[in-house]
Amino acid sequence: MSWLTRSRQRLTGFIARRETPDNLWTKCKSCGAMLYTKEFEANLSVCPECGHHERVGAVARFDMLFDEGAYQRLKAPAPPEDPLKFKDQKRYPDRLKAARAATGETDALLLAKGAIKGQQAVVGVQDFAFMGGSMGIAVGAAFVAGARAAIEARCPFVMFTAAGGARMQEGILSLMQMPASTVAIAELKDARLPYVVVLTDPTTGGVTASYAMLGDVHIAEPGALIAFAGARVIESTIRQKLPEGFQRAEYLLEHGMVDMVVKRHDLAGTLGNLIRHLMKA
Repeated sequence: MSWLTRSRQRLTGFIARRETPDNLWTKCKSCGAMLYTKEFEANLSVCPECGHHERVGAVARFDMLFDEGAYQRLKAPAPPEDPLKFKDQKRYPDRLKAARAATGETDALLLAKGAIKGQQAVVGVQDFAFMGGSMGIAVGAAFVAGARAAIEARCPFVMFTAAGGARMQEGILSLMQMPASTVAIAELKDARLPYVVVLTDPTTGGVTASYAMLGDVHIAEPGALIAFAGARVIESTIRQKLPEGFQRAEYLLEHGMVDMVVKRHDLAGTLGNLIRHLMKA
C-alpha cells in the first residue's frame, strides 16, 4: 500500500464527506436547463431561459398571489370517503392516504380569502400533485363552498384549474360535480358577482367540460395544456393530424377560447385590475 493511499484513509476518518442536497438544482422540463432551485422558486417557478411555467402547488400559488402573502384559509366540507368501496391496483383509501402524505392536504382543491392588489377575492386552487387534481366529491363540495363564501363576502370568486379530469374511483358521483359546480356558478351570476377562471397546466377532462369554461373571464398561463380529450384520442377519431400547438393556451387564444394569456409575474396585477373594473361595473 502506497503512502498516498494510507494518507487518504487517515484523512477519511477525520473529514466527513460533504453531502449535496438532492433538491439543490432543478432541471427545466422544457429546455433542460439546470437551474439553482432557490433562484428558480424566487422566479415563481418560471424558467429564466425559456419561460416555461412549471406547475406549482396551491399554497405556493396563494403565497405569490395575495398581497404580502397574507390570506385566510377557508375550510371546505368533508364528504364521505370511498363511497363506492373502489379498488383497482390499490384501495382508494390507500391512494388518498398517499396523496395526503405527499401534499399535506386533505384533497385537491384548496380555498383562501384575501386581497389581490387591494381587491378582496375568494380564490380556489386545484393542486395537480394530489391525484392529478382530479375532481371528486370533495373537490365539488369545496368549489360550491368557495362560490358561496364569495357571495357571503360580496367579492369575486377566482378559480385556478389544474386537473386530469373526473376522479375515476368515485364513478358517477364524480361526474355529478359538474352540474353541482354549474349551479354554484349560476348563484354567483344571480348575485351579480364575477367568476374568473385561470387555466393552468394541465386543465383537461370533466373539469374543462364544466367550471373551467364557465367563467366571465378566462385567463391562461403560457403554454398551459387545455383540453377535454387527449390529442391522440382526437387524431384517432377524426383520422387527421392536429395543428402544431393544438390545445395549448396560445392556440386557444388565437381561436377565441380564452380571453388572455398572462405570465405568472403579471398575474396578480392583471387579476387586481380586472376585479377592480368588474366590481365597479
